[in-house]
Amino acid sequence: MSTTLAAYATSSGEAFQFWVLGTVAVIGALCTVLMKKAMHSALCLAGTMIVLAVFYLANGAYFLGIVQIVVYTGAIMMLFLFIVMLVGVTAADSLKETIKGQRWWAAACGLGFGILLIAGIGQAALTEFNGLGAANSAYGGNVEGLAALIFTKYVFAFEITGALLITAAVGAMVLTHRERTERARTQRELSEQRVREGTHVPPLPAPGVYARHNAVDIAGLLPDGTPAELTVMQTLRKRGQIRDVSTEALADLKALEQRSEERLGRDRDEEEASR
Repeated sequence: MSTTLAAYATSSGEAFQFWVLGTVAVIGALCTVLMKKAMHSALCLAGTMIVLAVFYLANGAYFLGIVQIVVYTGAIMMLFLFIVMLVGVTAADSLKETIKGQRWWAAACGLGFGILLIAGIGQAALTEFNGLGAANSAYGGNVEGLAALIFTKYVFAFEITGALLITAAVGAMVLTHRERTERARTQRELSEQRVREGTHVPPLPAPGVYARHNAVDIAGLLPDGTPAELTVMQTLRKRGQIRDVSTEALADLKALEQRSEERLGRDRDEEEASR
């Protein structure tokens, strides 16, 4: 009897874990919907999936926890991030509605999913499940039983899911592939072209040269302290994702030049005095 009561009791550690991780999961889910950039939404969704995996592991569902991390977080979400990074989705694209009324349809689907979720939780809380031990012991364990169902009764659904993931990967490669109609020029040919044109004969400077940071979205500084646009790739310039060099960096550069001039002046005076 005590064992039965212990199964339905919640310890203080479990309650603390639930409220802390549950809050993180809800915040991640809200950020997934409210974030303007697709990359940030995908990262928030990945964090929510990891929290759900921790819940599965804490309740003894080790197989579901590992599947949640490996399949959903590690495969599907990373595939989504891979597609976003290759195809490129800006904030302007995410705010543009290409389907009329999609927000109303999304709200209706969310409401329906919420009703189903509440009904499922209520059913699980009020109903006793019988036969779970017999189902797990029929094939020698829970994992073995799931494997038997996946590769026998639900084998076609499992194969269709795998084909869908493969199709998504192939679609990502098709979207990012550009058919080359001419032979790729070698480095020697490119350097000769730069010499003939007389513009940018040496390679372009790296991002952040003479600046406080060397990030790819920070323009380098010219000797006079002004930003050099050529140090940042054209894609970031068109997206407007270039971070301006702070006034502190320009002030430090001017102070350094002033100290150098003062030092050179003192050295020159010392040389003249020694003569």
